Amino acid sequence: MTDNTRSNNSNTDATTGRSGGRVRRRGFLKATGGAALVTSVAGCTSSFGGGGGGGTIKLGHMAPVQLDMGQGSMRSARMMVDALNEEGGIMDREVELVEGDTQLSASQANQLVQQWVNQEGVSMISGTFASETMLGIEERVGNLNVPFIDTGAASPQITQDHVGADYETYKNVFRCNPVNADFQADLLADYAAFLSDTHGWNSFAVVVEDAAWTQPVTDRTAARMEDEHGLSVEMNRRISPDTTDFTPILDSVEETGAKAMIKAISHISGTGMLSSWGANEYPFAQEGINVASMSPQYWSDTNGGCLYETTAESGAGGTAPVTEKTVPFTEDYIERFDSRPTLPMYMGFGTMDAGFIFKNAAEAAGTVDFQNNLDDIVAELEATDYTGTAGQIQFYGKDHDYPHDVKFGEDLAPFPVTQWQAEAENDMIEGDGAKVCVWPEAFATGDHVLPEWMG
Repeated sequence: MTDNTRSNNSNTDATTGRSGGRVRRRGFLKATGGAALVTSVAGCTSSFGGGGGGGTIKLGHMAPVQLDMGQGSMRSARMMVDALNEEGGIMDREVELVEGDTQLSASQANQLVQQWVNQEGVSMISGTFASETMLGIEERVGNLNVPFIDTGAASPQITQDHVGADYETYKNVFRCNPVNADFQADLLADYAAFLSDTHGWNSFAVVVEDAAWTQPVTDRTAARMEDEHGLSVEMNRRISPDTTDFTPILDSVEETGAKAMIKAISHISGTGMLSSWGANEYPFAQEGINVASMSPQYWSDTNGGCLYETTAESGAGGTAPVTEKTVPFTEDYIERFDSRPTLPMYMGFGTMDAGFIFKNAAEAAGTVDFQNNLDDIVAELEATDYTGTAGQIQFYGKDHDYPHDVKFGEDLAPFPVTQWQAEAENDMIEGDGAKVCVWPEAFATGDHVLPEWMG
């Protein structure tokens, strides 16, 4: 995938995966000092195991760059390194990015972790996307002690079954984005209550792909809708990520009389589902979480078939000021990149935040040398209270049900719902189609709109 930029300020070595880059002055960065040139020349940068010594500090970022989500996250990592260096780096040392493509493979991601720690001397790693990938690398990450801040995978097992079960081994693992899938499951039930209050809908179908991150949706969403909100759930179904014919699924939802299909999909693109849904004007709305729909190019991918679809996403996809940093970061991304994805998407917000979370912790600890001072770094990461692009980032303590997971809440890290509409006042999408934040009210930039055939 070609990475076209309006200003060529990212120097990435295709062989090593390293990028230092020319530092830019942009509104989001709010730098107070002069910019410095970061170089990555053989023999001129120093690598020390665990980031010890006084040379360049290397941060690794891994993502599936063949996907819009992964590409947006990698670009955000480059912006993060630029921003760090404009603010004096970390501990007055220049920061260099080491990039890696996970290829949606735990095996590939494990190789990256091993190489980055043992050969590159990275001080922190961020990224991932699929929960299966993150769960597949945690043993190696724990054994190598490198601080790892997950910015994309959502399974609660990442923290519960590792940090919670064996704190000493996995205390270096944190999640800053998105809120975990247990919270997402509860949020979808609460969002259904909002739809009921707004449109009078009382019957719903819950349909999710069969993946690790969606199990909480199957286990929790329908029960919460019925027990907490008095709604009727007519279907609670898991479907194969390899599904290509969605007509039988849509037909079965229609037969239940449900007014909305609450879904959670990431491996399924949803384009075929939406094409059939809109063409046949099924009498129920498409709501919930669709990762592919977070792409600003999804309107063109579906030829406008995503109109009226909603998806929850970190940072409200840049459509609303979740914090004072959300929209400026989004605008800077738009200024810098003109090829897809033209917005950072949910992982991008978390990735930008991860670099500054680590900077603050390392500087408070006075070290990035995790081989000798891991407990000091972990203690400062646990004390994080950072206003990021995706929310006010804090972590649950080691004795919580979700140790080292990002705290969820409107005043902490929210997970707002956006909807594809024909137009919007604060449109961030080039060309046709617009995204509007419709829930919760604290972040809403517009009203939830019914499909015209349901009006």
